[in-house]
Amino acid sequence: MRVDPDLARYAPENVKLTVEEPGLEFGRAKEIATREARQRAPNAMLLSWNDRKRGEFYPKFECGGRQRPGWIIFAESRGGNLTVDINDGEYTFIYLMM
Repeated sequence: MRVDPDLARYAPENVKLTVEEPGLEFGRAKEIATREARQRAPNAMLLSWNDRKRGEFYPKFECGGRQRPGWIIFAESRGGNLTVDINDGEYTFIYLMM
């Protein structure tokens, strides 16, 4: 069986970052996460996110069972293959590396 090199190149990846900026806000966290994603894949596309500090997430709808948040199921069902976790889940972003 032959493995498509492009698929192998973008195998699912989880990145945990610690950002020591006092008062880190969502916009700044998103900038940091996007920069990290685009170092891995220049065309990385943000699919979903969670801002635990404010209790906000995107997309704002429920899908699947209650065992996992809809924003995670949404991203995974669309091929999300990079999760950037900032400050132990304070901010989480899921990207599609392409």
